[in-house]
Amino acid sequence: MAAETQRRKLLILENDRALRRELEQIFSDLDVTVSETSEVALTLVRRIEPDVVLFDLGAAREPVVAAQSLELLRQILNLAPDTKIIAMTEHDARELAVAAVGLGAADFYHKPLDAGVLSIVVRRAFRIRELEEENWRLREQTGAMALEGIIGVSDSMRALCRSIEKVAPTNATVLLLGDSGTGKELFARALHRLSGRSHQQFVAINCAAIPDTLLESELFGYEKGAFTGAAKRTPGKLEAADGGTIFLDEIGEMPPSLQAKMLRVLQERTVERIGGRTPIPLDLRIVCATNRNLDALIGTGHFRDDLFYRISEVTVRVPPLRDRQGDSLLLAQFLLQEMSQRFGKPTRGLAPDAIRAIQAYRWPGNVRELENRIKGAVIMAEGAVVTANDLGLQDPGDDPEYLNLRVARQRAEAQAVRQSLAVAKGNLSRAADLLGVTRPTLYDLLEKHRIGAAQFGRNPPAAVDPAPESTLTPTPDP
Repeated sequence: MAAETQRRKLLILENDRALRRELEQIFSDLDVTVSETSEVALTLVRRIEPDVVLFDLGAAREPVVAAQSLELLRQILNLAPDTKIIAMTEHDARELAVAAVGLGAADFYHKPLDAGVLSIVVRRAFRIRELEEENWRLREQTGAMALEGIIGVSDSMRALCRSIEKVAPTNATVLLLGDSGTGKELFARALHRLSGRSHQQFVAINCAAIPDTLLESELFGYEKGAFTGAAKRTPGKLEAADGGTIFLDEIGEMPPSLQAKMLRVLQERTVERIGGRTPIPLDLRIVCATNRNLDALIGTGHFRDDLFYRISEVTVRVPPLRDRQGDSLLLAQFLLQEMSQRFGKPTRGLAPDAIRAIQAYRWPGNVRELENRIKGAVIMAEGAVVTANDLGLQDPGDDPEYLNLRVARQRAEAQAVRQSLAVAKGNLSRAADLLGVTRPTLYDLLEKHRIGAAQFGRNPPAAVDPAPESTLTPTPDP
């Protein structure tokens, strides 16, 4: 961290000469530029492009000076919206500090000067700036990915995208499994877009959103006079997708009476309209999705096993957002920019507490919940930055562990030790070999992480998180 910080640029705007010198001494390990608070500050921002600006706003009892400082802060953020500004005020100027944060300051600090506390505040701003830069770099890397509209840099998402790229050129029927809100339709569209059918129709239908009595006519169409109200011949969704791809979302909700007809479509590649007697040949690719456990539905007789084997020639699992390490913040930043433009809001970024909250939250509603929270926050936020409160989330704390590389390494090390012991069933020599270390080193690791080896001899690998399932799972013919 120290080596990285030395290359970081800090601009200090302070009218008090003695205080400027003291601040310069406190941050002597940084690339520091000091100046009075004046129009010259804008020139300095353009010239040195600071990562963080420590800005003394003055005293609230001098309203003219305070107003000028706030205006200068606004101009700096307009010029360099990614710069992190720390607003420094007198202890009794809380409202001034709040106004600065509302305009877009990343944090504030109340005098009198405490070198230790101020140093923590400034370095925390640098850490947030570094995190944002890293996420934007990773986001730019995803721009080269073939799956347009899908944002993600986690290992699970990269594996998923590779699977989609492999399956897309084939005519295999694909079953997408995943929790609600994970974006299964996006991957269905990617399968279509990367296939040889991309110039034809992509037709989507949600089997759970249409009443059972209407779903059959929606899928298969009907002839004139087939039932009351059938005033003319109407092709169904299956015919509309001829030559292209049909996406059957929530296939687990399809009523049993229709499952037999869908099985015939898959077997014969023909469709008969309701009231019709002539089979209509079809050339289409079928992609299905569900958040239900189809094995359980088969066990209870609510889903046909022969249909399951037909729709799952290839099964692709879409991971929940909580398992996509690093993607929640990346998605939040992307959605924030998109929503700000859509609603014409001058929202510039996420406050530090919002970043911490997004990373710590489990996102039970997945990407859909994240999108809804960002949309609501952009609409309702009063300041230029979105806070944890705007998102309806709780700030987990001032020093998030996800920013601490030492903690992350220790956790990974402890997990590796536990997994090796589980695989070796408590045999220390075998576990040491798996880890590539000596037995004395393994003893040190056990003591360091307070891990008891004996429990792994009694309790095999079930005590350890299982390895993730393969993203791409071929299903054998029945």
